Amino acid sequence: MTEIYNNLYNFIVSKKHHQYRHTVDWNLAEEYSQKGLSPIDRMTDRFKRICEEEKPVILEGEQIVFLRTVANLPDVFTEAEWKEIKAKHYIHELGYMSNLSPNYYDTISRGLLEKRETADEYGKAAIDNIIMLSDKYLEEAKKQGRADLVEILTQVPRYPARNFREALQFFRILHYALWLEGNYHNTVGRFDKYMYPYLKADMEKGIYTEETALELLCDFFLSFNKDSDLYVGVQQGDNGQSMMLGGIDENGKDVYNLLSELSLKASYNNKMIDPKINLRVSKSTPAERYTEATNLTKAGLGFPQYSNDDIVIPALEELGYEHNDAVNYTVAACWEFIIPNVGADVANIGAMSYPKAVDKAFHNSLVESETFDEFFESVKKEIFKASDEICNNIKDLWFVPSPFMNVLMDCDIYAGGKYNNFGIHGTGIATAADTLAAIKKYVYEEKSVTKEELIKAVDEDFENTPELLHKLRYDAPKLGNNDDFADNIAVELLDVFADSLKDRTNCRGGVYRAGTGSAMFYLRHAEEIGASADGRRKGEPFGTNFSVSLFANVKGPVSVIASMTKPHFEKAMNGGPLTLEFDQSVFADEDGVEKVGLLVKNFIDRGGHQLQLNTVNLDRMLDAQKHPENYGQLVVRIWGWSAYFVELDKEFQDHVIARQAYKV
Repeated sequence: MTEIYNNLYNFIVSKKHHQYRHTVDWNLAEEYSQKGLSPIDRMTDRFKRICEEEKPVILEGEQIVFLRTVANLPDVFTEAEWKEIKAKHYIHELGYMSNLSPNYYDTISRGLLEKRETADEYGKAAIDNIIMLSDKYLEEAKKQGRADLVEILTQVPRYPARNFREALQFFRILHYALWLEGNYHNTVGRFDKYMYPYLKADMEKGIYTEETALELLCDFFLSFNKDSDLYVGVQQGDNGQSMMLGGIDENGKDVYNLLSELSLKASYNNKMIDPKINLRVSKSTPAERYTEATNLTKAGLGFPQYSNDDIVIPALEELGYEHNDAVNYTVAACWEFIIPNVGADVANIGAMSYPKAVDKAFHNSLVESETFDEFFESVKKEIFKASDEICNNIKDLWFVPSPFMNVLMDCDIYAGGKYNNFGIHGTGIATAADTLAAIKKYVYEEKSVTKEELIKAVDEDFENTPELLHKLRYDAPKLGNNDDFADNIAVELLDVFADSLKDRTNCRGGVYRAGTGSAMFYLRHAEEIGASADGRRKGEPFGTNFSVSLFANVKGPVSVIASMTKPHFEKAMNGGPLTLEFDQSVFADEDGVEKVGLLVKNFIDRGGHQLQLNTVNLDRMLDAQKHPENYGQLVVRIWGWSAYFVELDKEFQDHVIARQAYKV
């Protein structure tokens, strides 16, 4: 990297660009309420005012511009109005559109003026305001004598991008505008598929070498981190800037190309949490690609996250997605599978807790159940009841209008997309499977513990039964050891969850999709129950996503992969990865990197659907809790996103510390 880029990088990393920010003290909600403006008129007016308020900032040496200077977006509804809206509609999260993958390529290849011709009045207004803001940057570029930017901003976003740099700048403007409008978890989609033609053409013209193209891409990747602390999320890092690389196209051809390779290198060079890299792979993926990707894991970024085309595409088709859409899948903010351009799925609309279903059956039905099969039937009923409750609660779903998002989609987003399916997480499967395995073994088979004794011990949080606690916690069968005793229970639990959602139609005419993710619910759902019969004590969290218990005594990553690839993922294709942590010492040499790459390949070849890896160093994390000022760039994977460790709430830090760190 050149000195100019390194200076820019250090400027951003040290957060010196925050000096350009300011907040606005506008009571827009009250003003709009008094005027009686419609929701879409409110969003249109706020976007106009924010674009007018934004100040153009071009940093020294910057190749991809646009920097957020307004640090807040005043709400468009009063508290009373929100209360009234929520009384009439189901509101998902914040009520603003999120987790969509718009058609960036269509706009980049046509220009906003051409898009304006077919936009409605609100879309036209949004386009006009974006062009107005871009013109402010154009004028600033002229003042600074930046002839390169003057040429670019004279062309985009009004007109189609003519080359790779213009395409990247156009994307930055579109992506920036979506956040400025109030949308969140705005994904990147299949970046190497729609952006590669621009790079390819420039490379053929001799405009770039791989080195100069990489430097431009590093600058572009840096732009994802300039404003991300202002984006909506549970924590800094949870902002949904997920980029998909690789995979097949509509003709079955592998998309992976030079831009894919350069994207991995740019992410490795920057070592920042955005964009979050996802990699589509299959049985035909060469081993060296896994090794190349594992270098990112070695860097401690918590990505790439892997998705298996061999499993995902047929499963999506089984759910009703047309082939050309299924093969074009990408991921939402974390891991949920969504369709770019035409999909309006709400991929994280609810979450079902396996341990809570087991806990209800444990307290209400265990004593009267004569056999384990009879007890398991009561667990099934509780899972179906939980799904009933979730689905019955979601009626009249409503989102705040988003005029510019509507411009970028190949559908009328207000009416819904081509696909309007709802995704439901399934959390704590290892805790549930391990609990059931312990009950089956010790209560029904060995009869070494009575039902009443076990219930009493669990309700007392094992305070008076330390020997039983030890047996349940460390000696009982656990998911992750390639032991069918526990593994088959997990398989059946996932099947039951999928069946509980099958053939249901949601309020938008779509279906429900069972998933294997957990999001933040590995903490929240664990607080809803006390201790459990697997030896988990009250207050202890579940494992994240589709993972083994935090305290499970497992043989190693090979046995975990063997266990976690047994379920019928084709029945539960909302997404949710197996998450594995590796001790940093694993990557001490190239042999370790290759071994981890082969483990990933093994997971894919065995039919796993989704996988993410984390590199951890226990001593560093513990020291970072004591001396956060020394670890500003320490990155860890949380659930579907990576974050700077010291910026996390302690409960998330502690969970990462508690996870098992494997060696190979």
